[in-house]
This record gives sequence, structure tokens and C-alpha cells, in this order.
Amino acid sequence: MEDRPPLGGHPDWMSRLPEELLDVPLWNLAIPGSHDSMSFCLDVSSPVLGSEPRLLRLTDRLFPCWTRPCVYRWATAQESVLRDQCDLGIRFFDLRIAKKPTGVQKLFFAHGIYTLMTVKEAVEELDVWLDAHPNEVVIVSCSHFESLTDEDHEHLVEFFLSLFNRKLFPPQDVPTLRSCWSRGGQVIVAYDNQQMVQQHPELWTGIPYWYADSPDPKKVIDYLEAKKRQERPARFYVCGLNLTEDARYVILHPHQNLKTMTMKALSPLLRWTREQRPGPEVGGVNIVCCDFVGVGQFCSIVIDLNYKLMGGASTLTAAMTSRTSTDFA
Repeated sequence: MEDRPPLGGHPDWMSRLPEELLDVPLWNLAIPGSHDSMSFCLDVSSPVLGSEPRLLRLTDRLFPCWTRPCVYRWATAQESVLRDQCDLGIRFFDLRIAKKPTGVQKLFFAHGIYTLMTVKEAVEELDVWLDAHPNEVVIVSCSHFESLTDEDHEHLVEFFLSLFNRKLFPPQDVPTLRSCWSRGGQVIVAYDNQQMVQQHPELWTGIPYWYADSPDPKKVIDYLEAKKRQERPARFYVCGLNLTEDARYVILHPHQNLKTMTMKALSPLLRWTREQRPGPEVGGVNIVCCDFVGVGQFCSIVIDLNYKLMGGASTLTAAMTSRTSTDFA
């Protein structure tokens, strides 16, 4: 992988946090995440997933030249590979894993349709990035598992354990930046399959994702506020800023796509995010996920929330320029 400077990113924001935040559990920090992290490389020639509604699957069989481009427009939620998302500051990855119905043994990602890039290719690229940024920690959330067999799960978990090896941070310990650095832990793998979690103590259980399932940003905010008033999850959890179209919205907006819908709603969603505060209290945010994470200063806004734990005296720019990643080399 060639070395390319990030454009307006935060590739080492964790290693540059102030000393006061190094012993805070990661589930009490604000962490930027990408929703449907691998949906930037969807394959428009692939069939619609078997888990999609029956009418959509039937339409796909009859009119694939219409159905698949439409699904592609509304399922593409990101625009860059994982290493570029890391450079922006993303530290939580929503990986929705699937097996194609063609008999191919390789595993892919999926969102409506399948991706071009395989799981192996994407995760190995992430591992290379981590080697170049040894004080950064990522959370890899694996879920959905379209058409995977028990054998597929075993092979996938073995791949993760072999690849990340000493970089894995186990769920038996409390992950702070200092505790991760002391043991070389850079990767938390959350696996949304309880059988695999019980068999492999290196895996974390699936992470709750608060998701409004609406195209209306006001409903998304109202949903998140209602969830925040409830008891806060004890460990990691996600507030999803992502919007979701329904059939009616797609029909009424034939010239739009997921990005145009997201851009129209981004201002109130980011304004809500700026008002949040991380921490263990009821209402404290942890991971915040968004579509199209490279726009709207999303990562900067989420990272900056961490300075509220210090009384809000520091700003992201001032604090991050006062420390360098070599401080902890």
C-alpha cells in the first residue's frame, strides 16, 4: 500500500488524545463509525440477496437491468476503502458478511446486492493500515451472515484470529487506550453469532445498533433521543445517524439516491451530534455511525465530543496539535 497523506482526516486521533482520556474505557469515549462500511464496492451485476422482500427478488429475476441499478443507488452508503475511512478517523466498521448463491466459497459483503471485494481482501488491507498506525484501535463488527453455514463461520473466525493474532483485545479485559497499547491490542472483533462467541473467547458479542429505519431526519433524532432516555448499554453501542428509504420514498423520488437523501438531512443530524456527550451516564453516546463519512466534518464532530469529558476546555484542533503519535511510540 502506498503512503498517501489523508485529506482533512484524523489518522492518529486516538494516539493524540490528552493524557486524561487514556484510561477511559473505549465504550465511554465517542468513536466515529461507518454504517455499511463496505457498500462502496457493490456489484451491480450480482443478484439481489435472498433475504430481501419476495417482490423485490421476483422483480430482480424478471427485470434485473432495472432492479439492480436501482438497488445499487439506494444501497451504496460509503465511497472509500477501509484504509481511507481509517485515515478520516473511522474506528468502527459495520461489516455485513454474505456468501453468494453461485457456489463460490469466498465470502463477500452485502447490502441489497453483493460486493466486488471479498472479506479477505478488505480485512487484510485493514491489517496493513493498523501496522502503520500501531496506537490506533478499531472495532470490527461482523453481522448478518447471509447464507453462511456453520463451516463458513468457523473458517471466517479462524481467518480473523490468524490474521489479527496478537492485535486482538479480548472481552475479558476493559479496553482503554492505555491497556490496549500496553499489550499491542488494536482490534476488537464483535461477532453477531452467539455460538461462535461461546466457542472463541477472543470474540466480543454483537454490538447493539440503535437504528430508526426512517427517511426522515427528525424521526431519526426523536428515535435516538427516546433510546437515550432508557438505560444505557453497559458496553459498546451504536447511535445510527443513517437514514433508510422505503418503497414509497423511492417511487416519489425517482432521480435521487441514498447520497442525495443523506445530504439533504445531514445538517440537523450533525447538529444533534454536536450536542451530545460521551460517558457512562444515561444519555452518554459511544459509537456514532453515519453514511458517507467523508462529508460534513462528521469524524471531526464525533472526535471532538471526547473533550467534553475534560470540561470542554480543549478543542479538537488545539489538543491534537499538542500531542504527536510519537509520544507513545
